[in-house]
Amino acid sequence: MWKGSAALCMNEGKVLMVLQGKPNEPKRWTIPSGGKHDGESDEACCLRELFEETGYKGDIKRRLHVKHGESYGIQVIVHYYEVDIVGGRPTIQDPDELIHEIRWITSSELHKLDLSFPEDLAFLVEELEKCDSNFVTLE
Repeated sequence: MWKGSAALCMNEGKVLMVLQGKPNEPKRWTIPSGGKHDGESDEACCLRELFEETGYKGDIKRRLHVKHGESYGIQVIVHYYEVDIVGGRPTIQDPDELIHEIRWITSSELHKLDLSFPEDLAFLVEELEKCDSNFVTLE
């Protein structure tokens, strides 16, 4: 069983996404996420993965939901959190070297992307549509 967390960061009608993939494999888009370390809380995992994959520091706003299911033939439990960006700057520093790009994506762009987890599309679009547009502008 794989256990992890994901950070849903939204700003000005866009969601923070990363392009990920192993060398010589297709690259796909996802929100910053990853597996838990031993003894690590779901929240700490979420914020660590956000920082490692994007360079942004975050503050958890609320838990959105928990996904139980199968992904690529592996049973998973993923905790999704809404996270506000509170610092940092876009920097790829993923120790696994799987991240290739960081980008803020609109809802219409989401439908055109090759997603790592296509089952998350409806959820991401729904949350983005509910997004409060009162966030600071990030470069």
